[in-house]
Amino acid sequence: MEKSRRAGVALVRDMNLSSVMRHIHREGSLSRAQLAQRTHLNKATISSLVEELIELRLIHESGMDTSGFGRPATMLDLNPEAGYIIGVEIGVGFISIILTNFTGKILWRRFEELNSILNQEEITRRIFQFLDEGREIARKDGKRLLGTGLALPGMVDVDQGVMIFSPNLQWRDVPLRQMFSEHVGLPVFVDNDANAAALGEHLFGAARQEQHFLFIVAGVGVGGGLFLNGELYRGARGLAGEIGHTSLYVEQTRPCRCGNRGCWENFANQSSLYERIRSRLDVGRRSLITGILEKQLSPLNLSIINQAAEAGDREVLEAISETGAALGLGVANLINIFNPEMVIIGGSLSIVGKYMLPAVEEVIEERTLEVMCRPIKILVSAFGSDASVMGAVALVVREILSKPEVVNSVPQIP
Repeated sequence: MEKSRRAGVALVRDMNLSSVMRHIHREGSLSRAQLAQRTHLNKATISSLVEELIELRLIHESGMDTSGFGRPATMLDLNPEAGYIIGVEIGVGFISIILTNFTGKILWRRFEELNSILNQEEITRRIFQFLDEGREIARKDGKRLLGTGLALPGMVDVDQGVMIFSPNLQWRDVPLRQMFSEHVGLPVFVDNDANAAALGEHLFGAARQEQHFLFIVAGVGVGGGLFLNGELYRGARGLAGEIGHTSLYVEQTRPCRCGNRGCWENFANQSSLYERIRSRLDVGRRSLITGILEKQLSPLNLSIINQAAEAGDREVLEAISETGAALGLGVANLINIFNPEMVIIGGSLSIVGKYMLPAVEEVIEERTLEVMCRPIKILVSAFGSDASVMGAVALVVREILSKPEVVNSVPQIP
């Protein structure tokens, strides 16, 4: 009985520690008195919890608030120097790795485009090399590493840390959490890239106060992270969000990499934008793209497309708008189904997001039930193509916000 009672007390304390952390994260600087009001805990309990979190180096006293009457209040904030976090995004044709502090500030990064002939083992080996660089930076800076997050393009078993299937990578049943844990010796958290991006936006970005929003990752594929009632929606088997493989087009089209036909992502991804531009060039339409490609001796890419768009190239702007309209069609359906407060678009296509967004919004206006789309915010993620790798960092931060004492069990860098 006594053992059970102690376990109950410990559980309540863990929940209270998490509550304090979440309030400070969500609202910013708070005093002990304000935390007592927010959490409905007495001041003595709050003081004890705060001291414990300060000892864990997760929060710190950040200054005095002298704006009110009476004695100045000591303000508390998350401690950016609580430790470093490594975020990894395995993309289609690239890997992106960042090292951040506890509040998501990027301190170091590595990005590498990958040759299509590289196999899974070679890609993993390359990532491990970058991970070792990040670990060495943390060691030299004298900072503890709090964990590693992985954002992956495909269906992920989050509990087991296994990539079940990635249509665009053609990887199946890869035990990535086990592989990375064995290499880095740290806690490793794994999720789908769109789910991770949605979480990153919720913890670090424009959706911090939103309870119902959609995050659309548009790049080589199209994926979605769904935040409903303040929680990431995962579905019955944890695989919700494969929105790019919704069959929106009934005509016989070329097969998608998933094996189906008519998938939305084939009409709203970066490859579809390339095809729209090439089809214009093939029939002799004049575009700045031709000269840029010749000058840079480079294949068509989003950076070149953005250059032409910034110069007002009509053909490129039309192709971007057509891609935006295709993206907007799928988003309109999602709005009708989920009734979100906000839709955020990230991923590599966000490079041309400001040129694409008007077409997205126009189609949403046309195709969405009026009561659903007003008011609703449609945004391009401020993280842009970093949305998913920032989400990988957010996977670690979320774990610490939920269970602050886990930092005690993180191995120190030798």
